[in-house]
Amino acid sequence: MSLFQATLFTGIFLLAFGGHFLWHGIRSAESAKAFPRSKIAAVILLGAATAWFLYKVLHLGPADFGQYKQLLFIGFLVVAVGSFYFVPDFLAVRGLAALMLLTAGVLLDSAYMQPPASRLFLVSFVYLAIVIALILGASPYKLRDFLNWLYKVENRPRIFGGLFASYGLVLLAVAFTY
Repeated sequence: MSLFQATLFTGIFLLAFGGHFLWHGIRSAESAKAFPRSKIAAVILLGAATAWFLYKVLHLGPADFGQYKQLLFIGFLVVAVGSFYFVPDFLAVRGLAALMLLTAGVLLDSAYMQPPASRLFLVSFVYLAIVIALILGASPYKLRDFLNWLYKVENRPRIFGGLFASYGLVLLAVAFTY
């Protein structure tokens, strides 16, 4: 993926994500608050993260424990399937955090050793997303707490969405300067 594509797709995603909160505001409270414990979201997000991660495990080189890739594949698959039975709470949040980390790797790879200083708009957001993903992966209940805080005041969801949509517009503009 090129730096232009990574910045463009990230900008479009942020514009859509922020636009949802900007448009719906407080009306999105019920669906947003249901997300952390959603079984459907858990299957989709954790399933996608598991599939992506296991694909990467199957393509490990010799320097990355590639001689054990079948054993690693089986071990991580058992952990992923077992998490649905032994740790079912907040799996959607953990799946989202895993997808954020996997996506961050792709986005950072596209910006690696690229000359424009404007790439820092993308990279700064990606590093912030990595920190958030690590926090949510370790303490997924913090998303529930954040959503409770977000929907206490009527204008907060719109401000939250406006910030994301604005940064999405910035990334869209920056993408066309490369």
